[in-house]
Amino acid sequence: MNDTLKWKRVGLGLAAWAVALVMFFPIYWMLITSFKTEGAAVSTPPTFLPLEPTLENYLTVNERSDYLKFALNSVIVAFGSTALGLMVAVPAAWAMAFMPSRRTKGTLLWMLSTKMLPPVGVLVPIYLVFRDWGLLDSRFGLTMVIMLMNLPIIVWMLYTYFREIPGEILESARMEGAGLWQELIHILLPISLGGIASTLLLSVILAWNESFWSLNLTSSDAAPLTAFIASYSSPEGLFWAKLSAASTLAIAPILVLGWFSQKQLVRGLTFGAVK
Repeated sequence: MNDTLKWKRVGLGLAAWAVALVMFFPIYWMLITSFKTEGAAVSTPPTFLPLEPTLENYLTVNERSDYLKFALNSVIVAFGSTALGLMVAVPAAWAMAFMPSRRTKGTLLWMLSTKMLPPVGVLVPIYLVFRDWGLLDSRFGLTMVIMLMNLPIIVWMLYTYFREIPGEILESARMEGAGLWQELIHILLPISLGGIASTLLLSVILAWNESFWSLNLTSSDAAPLTAFIASYSSPEGLFWAKLSAASTLAIAPILVLGWFSQKQLVRGLTFGAVK
């Protein structure tokens, strides 16, 4: 029995490493391609290590584009949309978790169903509204639309976390004379910091990786790093080495953030999944 359990653990470990390597391979390939020349990047058969590493692609990318401008736009949009989303989602999830009505579950399902709608289905009306209100190519406009796109997920995550908090804690606070906002700010938020932090991290990652709205609602002033990557696709073709360098620069900040906060992120994504 012990041998069977041991081999089962070994098999699961090997399977986990295999899945991890498969998922990591595209990142590895992008990284090594960014250090190749354009000729080596499209050579056949491909080389798994750059024979003559070069920084030419990174130098060209920095000379051609203002990387810091795109990065600043990404930071502002990602963290701005997350902050606005939390300001709306925390009270909403709190009310749904602790003061549910007959329509609460239906509302939650309806919010989640909006994520199944293809973004292109609402592109024209949103574009026309942005054009008429002067929000095209603006950080504020992009921040608002990404916040609204991510709001259902933020509400669902917080709702799931709040449901795990014993209601007796809040009832005790009410018995001591705490009002609704005191209950929310002084009781619920300190208890829920772990879940809120996990939700914040996921929202930032989703906003950072958003490309559809970035490419369709911005052009230059408010363009984030996703537009920065897309600029290396031209009618002349794809410059794979330079595109890989641009992609590496674009994902590096969020990759580092995800690496250092992976435990918190996984905890937030799996919280409530196992009772």
